[in-house]
Amino acid sequence: MKRQAGPEVERLIQLLGKLPGLGPRSARRAVLHLVKNRDKLMAPLTSALADAHDKVVECHICGNVDTLDPCTICADPRRDQNTLCVVEDVGDLWALERAGAWNGQYHVLGGTLSALGGVRPEDLNIDTLIARCSEGKIKEVVLANNATIEGQTTAHYITDRLKGLGVVATRLAHGVPVGGELDYLDEGTLTQAMRARRPM
Repeated sequence: MKRQAGPEVERLIQLLGKLPGLGPRSARRAVLHLVKNRDKLMAPLTSALADAHDKVVECHICGNVDTLDPCTICADPRRDQNTLCVVEDVGDLWALERAGAWNGQYHVLGGTLSALGGVRPEDLNIDTLIARCSEGKIKEVVLANNATIEGQTTAHYITDRLKGLGVVATRLAHGVPVGGELDYLDEGTLTQAMRARRPM
């Protein structure tokens, strides 16, 4: 394949192409846009990336990423200190925060158990979760795992590990989404929604 630009531009295309959701074509378009808007976009982006590289850290309590450790969420005294929402990744934590759906603490696992992928319990932040729950402050753990086989397997494993700690384990409801039409839902979602029905 012929090179269409100098090595610096090609390197930028290759690096952007490694980002989720950006393939080679999208990366090329993004780089072209950045180059055309060098002063308005490229310089501020370069500065923001350098700042993030130098200042962003992982919270030693929950696993969130922030410029503070403990993170802003863990350090907020207004949040419920007795409830803990367990998520697979930081992106899930951010989604819940965007929705304003949770006012307790979080715990980021860093993935899910996967026999095929070789991900074992010791590869995830499960031991630190159990340690947090063993301190006696946490009364409820909400397992906000994705509704995948790996997510459910991880949730069951954590539930077993929490037994005997005096912690109530709950999970997110699954079923018909708000605004969803039954005709467009898959069979698994419909079955789960029917099983989880409740009085009006």
